[in-house]
Amino acid sequence: MTRPSLAACLPFLLLAACGRIEPVAEMPSQEQVEAAAKAAAAKAVTDQQALDADENRAYTNVERGFSVTFPEGWMIDKAGSNADGAIYADPGAGADVRVFWQKNDNDQTLQQIVETVSNGSEGVDGEFIGTNEYRGTANDGEGNNVAIRLLRQGDGSIVTATFVYPEMLSEQYQPIVDKTLASLRLFAPKADDAAVPAQADNAAQP
Repeated sequence: MTRPSLAACLPFLLLAACGRIEPVAEMPSQEQVEAAAKAAAAKAVTDQQALDADENRAYTNVERGFSVTFPEGWMIDKAGSNADGAIYADPGAGADVRVFWQKNDNDQTLQQIVETVSNGSEGVDGEFIGTNEYRGTANDGEGNNVAIRLLRQGDGSIVTATFVYPEMLSEQYQPIVDKTLASLRLFAPKADDAAVPAQADNAAQP
C-alpha cells in the first residue's frame, strides 16, 4: 500500500487550515482611539459631577444624630444654617426646607410640642405615627403650604423638618415634599454613640 506523498496532501491541509482561521478584526484608527478616550473621559467627569451633586444634597448632622436628602438643584442658605441644622431653598421659587434639632428642656411630649407649633399656623392637620413621630400640614397665612415632620429622639430632643412652598404650586411640589420628608433619618449622635435613641417607627427604613 502506497502512502500519499506530502505534496499530494498539502492542498487538502491548506484548505482545512483555511477553514479554521478566524478573520482578523480591523485595528481601530488613531482618530477612533482618541474619540473613545475623549468619550470615556467625558463620562467620568459627568459621573463625578453627579456624585458631587448627590453628596451636596445629602446632609448629615453627626453631632445631632440625623440626616436628610434635599431636592436636586436646591441651594443651602449658609446664613440661616448652623450647627443644629440647615436650610435649603429653591432658587427663585419661594420654597425652602428647614431641618433643625432642638433640645427639649421641659421634656415636653410630642403632643405638647405639636400644639405649640399649631398655635402659629392656620389649618393645621396631621397625625401621630407611633409615639415618636408626627406628620402634618398647615398654612402660614401668606399663601404658602407648610408640610411638617417631627421626630423625637431617645433623649427627648426633637428634630423638626418643615417644607414651605407656594400653595398655587401644590401639585408640582407635592412629590418633592413627600420624598424629602421621607428621607429624614435618625441615628445615635456622635456624643452619645453608646446610647441607642428611641426612633420613629419608620425612621430607620431605607
